[in-house]
Amino acid sequence: MPTDAMSADEFRRYGKQLIDWIADYWQGLEDVTIQPDIEPGEIRAMLPAAAPEAPEPFDAVIADLDAVVARGLVHWQSPHWFAYFPANASFPAILAELVSAGLGQQGMLWSTSPVTTEIESHVLDWLVDLLGLPAHWKTTGPGGGVIQMSASDASHIALVVARHRAAAGNARPHDMVAYTSSQAHSSIEKGARVAGYGHIRPINVDAQFGMLPDALAAAIDGDLSAGLTPAFVGSTIGTTGTTAIDPIRAIGEVAQSNGLWHHVDAAFAGTAMLCDEFRHHQDGLELVDSYNFNPHKWMLTNFDCSVLYVADRRPLIEVLEILPPYLKNRASQVADVIDYRDWHIPLGRRFRALKLWWVLRTYGASGLRALIREHVRLARWLDRQLMDDDRFEVVAPTPFSLVSFRHVSGDSTTQSLASEINREGPAYVTASSIDGMHFIRVSIGQTNTREAHVQRLWQTLDRLAPPV
Repeated sequence: MPTDAMSADEFRRYGKQLIDWIADYWQGLEDVTIQPDIEPGEIRAMLPAAAPEAPEPFDAVIADLDAVVARGLVHWQSPHWFAYFPANASFPAILAELVSAGLGQQGMLWSTSPVTTEIESHVLDWLVDLLGLPAHWKTTGPGGGVIQMSASDASHIALVVARHRAAAGNARPHDMVAYTSSQAHSSIEKGARVAGYGHIRPINVDAQFGMLPDALAAAIDGDLSAGLTPAFVGSTIGTTGTTAIDPIRAIGEVAQSNGLWHHVDAAFAGTAMLCDEFRHHQDGLELVDSYNFNPHKWMLTNFDCSVLYVADRRPLIEVLEILPPYLKNRASQVADVIDYRDWHIPLGRRFRALKLWWVLRTYGASGLRALIREHVRLARWLDRQLMDDDRFEVVAPTPFSLVSFRHVSGDSTTQSLASEINREGPAYVTASSIDGMHFIRVSIGQTNTREAHVQRLWQTLDRLAPPV
């Protein structure tokens, strides 16, 4: 019989050592180079060709955090992280993740872990109030929320439910049409392909990159005339490229009048709705069928934690509920309980709500609001510096904390500037393009980003950008 690899006393000792390692790692992030200087395959070359036959001392395992793991890290938790959107963590969330792993809960049914289900339902109901979402989205009403792995999973599920609803009217999947902004996240198109939609229509946008409702209505009319079945429309509050905002109410009215499922992706910007001053961007949510935002981006709750809300949970459960004999249980049959296995594709599920609960309790809504407002203030400060400098052109509004700009000399200079910033460090940005126009994205939202980090980025930009 194998012996235990680690005793409880050793677990305590090594656990404390690892907590110290993580704390030291965070404290050392101020001036590290965010992108590792390694070649593909370099990490694998450091690993043995075969798994160990005999046990190794755990001290050797921990030593490889420095010798191997640290060599290949991209430092997403750096305060100089301005790339993509953040994948934030925080100490309370990290500790909750540790506890979740230690408890080893399998929350597929209420009966398999009542606490996993009930904390998740309750905390997501809290967020309905905190974010100013429609009250009927709570689990105490006809709707409800569920934690998914990512916004991509949430949109995929919405597309599947919309397909199922359209099929109830005898429509065939290859005749179904999904609509979304030309600036929407690629997961909408991918999800429509996976769900078997025959047609995906990108809808034109206005000068600020928001979807044009009249263009949507015209596309729907054209498809109806062609004998197709419009089934789904996805709109966005805060697109990935520029944080553009689609007019939710106008799109919702078009969707309702034509019987389409309307899904809203607010993956990054949804957290900003903790603050009253941003909620006008989500006007019209009472017309929406499903909605998603990611606490693992701007709410300090580490990946994965993506929240999907539905206005009415019955269509969702109708599509996803399958009950084999081994999952039948008394609680599900006789009590009004939620079995979250019926709310997403996987059967199994971790205790992900624990970290969200701990973050909300540790920071409080006021602490999270203060962080969001500070990041937005810093983004608008940077926006002003760029607008006042004749070398730069801001290519999109800054409604939240993403600044999108380019060098006026054109695409080549803009791309070179982004590369130089990343090469010099410690800041890290991403380059992107819209309709062939290249620009630089600066996403301000990392847990530990402060004014000094944004000012240092501006100083780097000012120094590296060539004159006109």
